[in-house]
Amino acid sequence: MANQDLNTLNEEHKERCILIGLARNRNDRWEVEDHLTELDSLARTSGAEVIETFVQNRLAPDPAYFIGKGKLEEIALFIEENQIDLVIFDDELSPAQIKNIERLLSKKVIDRAGLILDIFAGHARTKEAKVQVELAQLNYLLPRLTRQWQHLSRQVGGIGTKGPGETQLETDRRLIRQRIAHLKNNLARIDHQRKTQRKQRKQLFRAALIGYTNAGKSTLLNALSGAHVLIEDKLFATLDTTVRRVEIEPATSVLLSDTVGFIRKLPHHLVASFRSTLAEAAEADLLLHVVDISHPQYAAHIRVVRQLLKELHIEKTPQLLVFNKVDRIDDLALLKQVHISYPDALFVSARRKLGLHTLKQKIAHLADARYEVRQLKLNLAHSHLEHRFYALATIVNRRVDDDYLHLTIKYPAENKSRIRALIKDGIVQEEVL
Repeated sequence: MANQDLNTLNEEHKERCILIGLARNRNDRWEVEDHLTELDSLARTSGAEVIETFVQNRLAPDPAYFIGKGKLEEIALFIEENQIDLVIFDDELSPAQIKNIERLLSKKVIDRAGLILDIFAGHARTKEAKVQVELAQLNYLLPRLTRQWQHLSRQVGGIGTKGPGETQLETDRRLIRQRIAHLKNNLARIDHQRKTQRKQRKQLFRAALIGYTNAGKSTLLNALSGAHVLIEDKLFATLDTTVRRVEIEPATSVLLSDTVGFIRKLPHHLVASFRSTLAEAAEADLLLHVVDISHPQYAAHIRVVRQLLKELHIEKTPQLLVFNKVDRIDDLALLKQVHISYPDALFVSARRKLGLHTLKQKIAHLADARYEVRQLKLNLAHSHLEHRFYALATIVNRRVDDDYLHLTIKYPAENKSRIRALIKDGIVQEEVL
């Protein structure tokens, strides 16, 4: 009974919102409606109750009111009749547009960027994620720091007011800039620590899970590694990069990292703030691009991720396309068509653990292609020099006989010249494989 009362209370406190999109020509209307479907999911993830969706047809946004004053006056009547608390636009609004629209509607107005930042603020758990989100929010807030935002006070709360929105709104731009500088310094220190960690792990093959939000990356990480990463059927359920060592085959281990999900119209402040987290993907040897094949817009999601990779200058990193959630597909013709369109892709179900053996074999093959194996021998009088190889290679096998220490080493191709230099000094001899 207590749980039922709590659920009822949560439902009563949900903000009632409407969504607004702009179609610049009638041919784009279906795409705008698809974007609004995603915005609906974002709004629900943030805890709002979506009451209605509006699409306005205009050749270009109105500089003052985005969708035009006349259309907003119509929407104002709907807002009054339906007790709407919040208005969410699918496109990023200028500070002046937000000010004008809020004055006309007398309601809180946020755009897609503000909504995504709010979700990130609610989902940030680690110090790094909190710093990244607050930095992005403050950069977003700075040009909007005007008196009309005073209704976002601690007393009002609600969507679009988490994080620095509650504590920094009364400060002036000088203090905001000081806080931004402080956060950037914190992030630089965290990034330096991460670089040190990545340098220490450089001997291992690194694969990063990337993809559209809610594609099942965390589920796949759990299935491959046995990790216990948070899994929820929500957008941006996890923000923090998780790195796990996974034994793909007896002699092949890889570092597998889960990264933050991508989405259309991702706020540029957020991308900039999360560069240290995305560095796991930038420095990976292989990107596992996970795609939710059960989503009707999976092809558009692939394009969005590829475009974001291009913006991050990591599009040239080797990629393996992995279609997830095949257990949700009953249409075999669809699977056949996707296979024709993406012949090198793999098909798995992370939840049902289908196709994982094939995926591991493929990763192992790509990992092994990056390494070379040599058999060496050292005279026992010089066996103490074995330590020379520790920083350059993995000792796969070690055997001692009456005269020699025999080593089988496995090392990244970029260490080849340094390994050869050790052999040329005459103390280390190479054996024929």
